Amino acid sequence: MVTAVSTKNADMLILGGGLVGMTLALAAARKGFSSHVVDRADPAELTAEGFDGRASAISTASWNLFENIGIAPALESFASPIASIAVTDQMKPGRLDFQPAPEDGTLGRMFANRRLRLALHEAGAAEPLITLHSKAEVTERTRDDYCTSVTLADGKTLHTPLMVAAEGRGSPTRDDAGIKLAKWDYSHRAIIAGLTHEKPHDHVAWEIFYPAGPFALLPMQDREDGTHASSLVWTVDESDAAGTLKLSDRAFLAEVTKRMGDMFGEITSVGARSSYPLGFHHTAKITGTRLALIGDAAHGIHPIAGQGLNLGLRDVGALVEVLDDGRRIGLDTGDAQLLKRYENWRGLDSFMVALATDGLTRLFGVPGKAASAVRRLGMAGVERAPVLKDFFMDEARGVSGDLPELLKA
Repeated sequence: MVTAVSTKNADMLILGGGLVGMTLALAAARKGFSSHVVDRADPAELTAEGFDGRASAISTASWNLFENIGIAPALESFASPIASIAVTDQMKPGRLDFQPAPEDGTLGRMFANRRLRLALHEAGAAEPLITLHSKAEVTERTRDDYCTSVTLADGKTLHTPLMVAAEGRGSPTRDDAGIKLAKWDYSHRAIIAGLTHEKPHDHVAWEIFYPAGPFALLPMQDREDGTHASSLVWTVDESDAAGTLKLSDRAFLAEVTKRMGDMFGEITSVGARSSYPLGFHHTAKITGTRLALIGDAAHGIHPIAGQGLNLGLRDVGALVEVLDDGRRIGLDTGDAQLLKRYENWRGLDSFMVALATDGLTRLFGVPGKAASAVRRLGMAGVERAPVLKDFFMDEARGVSGDLPELLKA
């Protein structure tokens, strides 16, 4: 794991050492930028077996970023390709299938979050430009026109030209800066569990929509003994969540089977279950004086399309590119011109993705047979429109729009 003893000045201060924060530190280091990464968590706990059952879909563009910063080789053997995506309304006729042409490769790769954390922290341990302060509490933050600094609970003070908030949805740095937030609660909770099953998933990611919320089955690698495995992300009403989590394994699997049918044959086991509340938030701006927000600190979206982490990785690529361009003309990392460019680049894109996921959530949440029939009619129309399907697949792969260089092959 990465350890820290130095308090020397660096080019940036990254508050939050999660998936997005550590990726930023590594991407910045590849361009010659040094960083202090301050995180409350203990890396040993974050990377421990069984810490977090969550998995993430890594888009094509995000995989390009991992290749460009050098962590892809450590991850490749743990990847489960997403060959296609199947979308259905309550398993009724009118299914929509997204399958790219062979020359376009896959729609992404699935990874256990633990594997991503391990790769990032091991790469960080080998990178002299990264200093990680783990199990560290920030007691004071200051920013002015010339510098930023934080004081840690152990008395250390770190000074850098740029402060980056990467602490996630509840970012104290964002709140301390007084940045306004538009947010609402969906009154739903995502239940996460690993499933093993009789039949192979054929690398298909399933998105099954029910009025209570989406029921997603994500293809994971087979276990060492050849058992087929998938990750379940099941959205339930907040009022039903506690009872669903308390079900016996047998009762839980019966409810799961009721929603997915026998597409995977018998569901043979379910792993430890966890859950988290679902909500939407988006900041009015993603920069301040010598401050940049990335990842969930700037935008928190519904997991309906699996784009939350990928959106944060696009932030990483854009911010590093802006800073690298600025250095070539003699600007420091916290220069207002550079932060304005980052704001203009990422603000609109992240907002549009957030609105799209929110709209999908509401559209598929309308109950009733008539609403279901209209949705299925719309999906049938998309299924027969190659241009529309290509557009949606490009969005899923993260290769549309103004892409940062680090996210290109």
